This record gives sequence, C-alpha cells and structure tokens, in this order.
Amino acid sequence: MNYVSVEHIAKAFGERVLFKDISFGINEGQKIGFVAKNGTGKTSLLNIITKVEQPDEGQVVYRKNLKVAFLPQEPNLDPSLTIEQTIFASDNETLQVISNYEKALLNPDDAEAYQKAFEQMDAINAWDFETQYKQILFKLKLEHLDKKVSDLSGGQKKRLALANILLSKPELLYLDEPTNHLDLEMIEWLEEYFAKENFTLFMVTHDRYFLENVCNEIVELEGGKLYSYKGNYAYYLNNKEARITNEQIATEKAKQLYKKELEWMRRQPKARTTKSKSRIDDFFEIKERAHKRRNEHQIQLEINMERLGSKILEIHKVSKKFDNLTLLDQFEYVFKKGERIGIIGKNGTGKSTFLNLITGSLAPDQGKIVIGDTVKFGYYTQKGITIKEGQKVIEVIREFGDYIPLKKGRQISAQQLLERFLFDRKKQYDFVEKLSGGERKRLYLCTVLIQNPNFLILDEPTNDLDIVTLNVLENFLLDFPGCLLVVSHDRYFMDKIVDHLFVFRGNGVIQDFPGNYTDYRVYESSSTPQNTTTETSEAKTKKTWKKDSKAGLSYNEQKEFNRIERDLKKLELQKKEIEALFAEGTLEGDDINKQSQKLQTIISEIEENEMRWFELSEKMEQ
Repeated sequence: MNYVSVEHIAKAFGERVLFKDISFGINEGQKIGFVAKNGTGKTSLLNIITKVEQPDEGQVVYRKNLKVAFLPQEPNLDPSLTIEQTIFASDNETLQVISNYEKALLNPDDAEAYQKAFEQMDAINAWDFETQYKQILFKLKLEHLDKKVSDLSGGQKKRLALANILLSKPELLYLDEPTNHLDLEMIEWLEEYFAKENFTLFMVTHDRYFLENVCNEIVELEGGKLYSYKGNYAYYLNNKEARITNEQIATEKAKQLYKKELEWMRRQPKARTTKSKSRIDDFFEIKERAHKRRNEHQIQLEINMERLGSKILEIHKVSKKFDNLTLLDQFEYVFKKGERIGIIGKNGTGKSTFLNLITGSLAPDQGKIVIGDTVKFGYYTQKGITIKEGQKVIEVIREFGDYIPLKKGRQISAQQLLERFLFDRKKQYDFVEKLSGGERKRLYLCTVLIQNPNFLILDEPTNDLDIVTLNVLENFLLDFPGCLLVVSHDRYFMDKIVDHLFVFRGNGVIQDFPGNYTDYRVYESSSTPQNTTTETSEAKTKKTWKKDSKAGLSYNEQKEFNRIERDLKKLELQKKEIEALFAEGTLEGDDINKQSQKLQTIISEIEENEMRWFELSEKMEQ
C-alpha cells in the first residue's frame, strides 16, 4: 500500500539547484535510510516530504488519514511540563481511550458506556500503557519522571520526543538522526524495537550499523539525482560501487564517441539536413556525458609526525574515586607504539574521567601516570570549539597551525586540510557562527589534526558528522601512524578503527578486551548469562487502570505505601544524578563538599523509607 507519493519536486536557492524532477514513493512496510552529503539537499528534501517547507516545483501526496510522526533533531517540547506530563499531553489514541474509560468508571449506572469503554481498552491493550511508557523511558535513561523539560539537556529532550513518538505507534515515522545522544545499549535496544514493531520508517542517520540492521532500502541523493538500493547498507555499498564502475565505463565510451563526432561536426557545411540536425543534438548530449566528473572527497595523507620514543604512556596502579563512587581501582596499562584502543561503557562509569587523567586535567588519588618525552597529544573533547565573534573558518584553524608536514618533504596547508574535510574555498571565508553543528565539529577536528599530534585522543568524534565525513575521518585514522584512544558509540566506526577495547563496567572495573566492538558482542553473547534484574521496579508496576487491592493494609497505610514507593524512586534517581556529577569529574572545592553532604542525606532517607516499606510489605502478606 502506498503511503506517500513524491512527484517531480525541485528545490533551489538562487542559482544553486539542489535537485530537480525528483520522484519516489514510500510504501507500507518499507524501512528507508536516506543518505547524502552535507549541503547537497538532504535536509531540504526531508523538510519537503514532512511538509515543513514547500518545494519550488512538484508536490507531495499523502494517503488519507495516514498516521504520521516526525522526530526532528531539535524537538519542540513544552518546557513547563514534566517528563511524565509530556507523555500524557501528547496526541495519543491510547490516552483518549484511557480517558473515556476513566469517565465511564465515574458513571457506573451507564452500563452501555462502560462496556464500550472496556472493549476499547481491551482492543488496543491500553491496560499496559503505564508499563509500556515507563519501560521506554527507563530504556532511554529518563527515570526522573517529575523532572521538568526546562531542566533537561538537549540529548534528554531528544530522547523524550523519541519516547513520545514510539508510544504513539504511527503508521509512518520520519527520523532525523535518531541515534544521536543514545549510548550503545540504547541504540541496540532501539534496533530490536524497530525490528519487532510494525513501523514504516524513513530516516536520516549516520549510524551505519543502524542502517544495516534496520533498513530494507537505502535512498541516496547525489548530484541532484535520487538512487534507490533495495537492500540494507552492505547491499547499498556493493551496488553503489558497481554503479560507479558502470558510469566510468559509460563515460569513457562517451569520450571516444565525442572525439569521433567532434571530427564530423568540424567537417559539416553550414546547410544541414534534418537527419544531421538530430545528430547534432545527440552530439551535445554525448558531450555532456563525456565531460561528467565525480567529485569525491577522499583523504590520503602520509603524515610525517614526530617520532614516538620507546616510552609512550604508562599507567601504574591508578585509582580515582569521588566519595563512595569508585571509577578506577589500581588500573595498570603500558601503551605500545601504534596501539588503537576503543573505550566503551555506560554513562557514569568513568570514561571521560579516564581521558582527563591521561591528559593531566585531573590528578589520580593513587598511583602515577608517566608520559614519554616525545608524546604530543591531540585531544578532541565533547565540549567542542570556542567560537570568537567575527572569526572566519580559515582564521580559526590558522591559530593552531599553518600546515601539516608530509613525507618526502611535502606538506598540506591549512586551506588544503579544510578542503579535504569538505570545506571548499568559499566556505573557508564564512563566519564561524554561520556554521551548522556538524560543520563546527569538522572544523574542531581540523584544529586538532593540524597540530600534528602523535597520540590522538578522541571523545565521541562521530557525533553530528554525516557518513561522507565519517569516511574521510576513518581514512585519515587508518593511515595515522601514531597511538589512538577513542570513546565512541558508533559501532561501525569502532570496528573499523580500533584493535582492542577498554570496557568500563563500573565500580572501578575496567576490562582489557583483545578485539573490536563486534568481537566483544560475540564474546558477551556466548558467555554464561548472569543474573540481572530485567527491568526497573517502576517499569514492572501493575496496570494502573485495573483494580489494585493491597490486602492487610488500611486506607491510610495503602496511601503511605504508594507514597513511599514514589519517594524511593525519586531518591534513587537523585542519588544517581549526584553520583554522575562525581563521575564527570567537573566538581571543585565547595561544590564537592556540598554535593557530598546532599548525597549522604539522600542515602539516609532511602534507608529510613526502605525500613518502613518492609514493615508495610510484611503486613500486606499477613
């Protein structure tokens, strides 16, 4: 069944034509990944098919009464609502059914209305809605349900908007970079969720494993034309390569034919027959094909970096903790030349603290870190670049260096490096404040690289980068002869770049795993399953809209029991938030003491509430 028909659309900005005469359809059951280079019209096409903006030509036609949802990169949420209130304020069919049922309960004399409401609840399984939305929120690390939207980070807002959309269960779902701000565990859960749920998807994402595991079709916008590949990401790569090869063969043939026809054109007199005029028209078409060029951006740098000595980086029995939270415990490692290590682990387990210890912005509690005399760090952090008002792109990079020395006496200038990272000469003289988030990340990356480090430390370098830029970065890193330490949630990137992993498991436990991310997942799945709690207690809450009797408790005791459960959840979440602050390593001086006292108060309240909860629980069972 056809959901959407995109018919002959075109879009241009002044003389710059992004695309023209583009047509395609979105059908039921398709899971389409949309890929394109930055600046080629990817965002414009997505905005047109989601009706955010209008095309210059053509139209987009939707099937009548189609239920559609769109997750943009910057969702628009009401800042005055809490997380839970946001869920209940959404335009969700299930919530309307629940509302009708609750009204019916208030009017027990109207048996017909009650029966109808009851049947509607059964029809869409609305009884489990509370369990469903809490499970999704907890999977997306949104456990503090009474926290206001205004207090959420950009990543948390994106995850809340995603939860809202998943709960609405649309027939067609548009997603713009859905895996941004998700850790590895969340991404893998979302993959499985889309695999079992019957969504039709059209998504823009730079996560290539997500494209591989979720999509059954890849659509690429290139050179103003749309190319469709009826398979996953691996199928797309293979068939795109075949298409490019065929285009190159066709171009060579056109060149030969062009030479032949050019000679014929030069021999022709002014008066020509109808037949020759047709041949002249064909000539100009052949000329266009013969002069076709592919403008691929590839980076192949033979960097002449400063030589690394025998002593690089040694970590001797290093420990680091914040109050009761242990991040490193007697950790030891000696780096060798050319090592390429990936770091994975849940938020709050100490990954960023580890990088700050290595680079000297944090001091260990115990042990020592020895850095070799020849080591020159290049540190790419999540904070990004500091923008100075009125500064141009080329001026930013020249503050850090004018060139990178290459082998055989060659060098690459700041301008050339920017070009290789997809900043053309015109873009280099734009003001930095005009750049998009992804372009600023690229520029920041260039400022790190032009300093010619021999030990690169990259903290989430793939965020906000498109697939073309990721390929450029990967090609650079594959040729990089120095040491490499990478924190990333991009599994494809990690598999391609690193040799082994540091797995941060929490409580100071760091496992050195000899392999890449896929090797690690295979190892984990083949290991003996450990006993873990399947869901948070709140996610297993009984159905809210069925009678919930607590035998053995008085009415006031039932109210107290429910209040204690709610208070415990809030206190646990507050405890986790403070522990996460310590894990980030950003607290200083009085803030450390203040948060320590607050944490101790919360722990005492948890213990008191738990004692009373057990008393009431025992009374319930009597």
